[in-house]
Amino acid sequence: MKFGGTSVGDASCIQRVVEIIREASGKADIVVVVSAMAGVTNKLIDAGMQSEAGNGAAVTTIFDELRKQHNLAANALLDRPAELHDTMHELFREGDQLCQDTNSRRHLTPRVSDSISSLGERLSAPLVAAALSKRGMASEAIDATELIATDSNHGAADPNLDLTRENCQARLHPLLQRGIVPVVTGFIGATVEGTLTTLGRGGSDYSATILAAALDADEVIIWTDVDGLMTADPRAVSDARTISEISYREAAELAYFGARVLHPKTLRPVMQSRIPLHIRNTFAPEQAGTKITPAGPSNSRVKAVAAIGDAALITVCGRDIVEVTHALGHALTDPSSPGAEVLLISPSHSHNDTCLVVRSSAAEALADALRREFVTDAADQQGEQVKVDPTVAVVTVVGQHVCTASGLIDRVFKALAKENVKVLPIAQGSSECNLSYVVARKDVKAALVTTHREFQLAEADSQPVAANCGANGPATWLYE
Repeated sequence: MKFGGTSVGDASCIQRVVEIIREASGKADIVVVVSAMAGVTNKLIDAGMQSEAGNGAAVTTIFDELRKQHNLAANALLDRPAELHDTMHELFREGDQLCQDTNSRRHLTPRVSDSISSLGERLSAPLVAAALSKRGMASEAIDATELIATDSNHGAADPNLDLTRENCQARLHPLLQRGIVPVVTGFIGATVEGTLTTLGRGGSDYSATILAAALDADEVIIWTDVDGLMTADPRAVSDARTISEISYREAAELAYFGARVLHPKTLRPVMQSRIPLHIRNTFAPEQAGTKITPAGPSNSRVKAVAAIGDAALITVCGRDIVEVTHALGHALTDPSSPGAEVLLISPSHSHNDTCLVVRSSAAEALADALRREFVTDAADQQGEQVKVDPTVAVVTVVGQHVCTASGLIDRVFKALAKENVKVLPIAQGSSECNLSYVVARKDVKAALVTTHREFQLAEADSQPVAANCGANGPATWLYE
């Protein structure tokens, strides 16, 4: 069971988490993974940046706020919180020292950034473990640096599953055999040398599925503040509904193309092990949520429509897709265009131009890198024919076999045309589970509503969205 930041956001939320774990513990052995309390990681990242900028006063303010937040929770949860206060004091002392060192050097290294941003999980796990113990459940907080072995790619480390399996068998199995509930820090791991790493923002979901694969778990439950994956962004589509069951591949496409309920890497470990994953609502545990399975339900209908709003269209004029693909391989390794990720690539109807869609933040740097690839001498003007339109969005239809379904593409485009939504380049995904198209950013809501209505997704075999799904109000944090 993994509990997200809003699920452990304060003492009352943690009490709710304890009850969920208590109820389930009579039926199965449970390993718990926890995120930092809501908002804490952002504050810690800000503390690191303020330290690098030399703003010591801002860092002090941040840590004072965090101390107060965690002390309040400890005092509310425990009758005798002194021991927990000591643990938290040591962690804050470590954070203070890291920030002071960064301040003196005026340089925040990726390694130190990981150490600072990991403090939220390292504070959260002891809180939850102590709350479980108070309710009569034997529990132990475990730092994931003891379990999840990773490479040294700070900020986005990848796990070594073989070493992780060995660590989990040695550290967690004895606890489970003795009836002890391990509460593991999400988001973090360590290199074989013991250096702390992080798995990337939102990586606690990934932590849970890594541990599930290492332990051969029966299932994974991601407890969050929404009822599950939805048929569309409820901010744009008022009748969006929760999907009751979906396949690994469909869920992975939704995660990649905009759904923020799951970290994009979350499904990788369980796909290999064929372990089912559930998304449930901590604040409405009576809801069944979304079940993600290897094959999904037997029907092959469209399941959802998602959108990436922060996209940009790069058009390379006078070059065919083979030339552009070759140049792109070089451009993506250009140090001046870090982090560029091509969402879609497609030739124009005339095949004289090629269109790329990338995240807005990476567009200009990638366009410049492509221009350098195409300029072979001073007289060559082709490098000027790389154009950037930063005002587009990618809309993706997700479902089993949507790319091979007869007439589906025409059906989508005819429906959009009736609503005067102009479609820009189209590209089918690398799997059979998605069909993506590009529209002007101003038209993204109309495109979502139209596509959702065309496939009658509000009438799918799914559950209505709960009116109030979380501690902070309605479940609206699904799509970017």
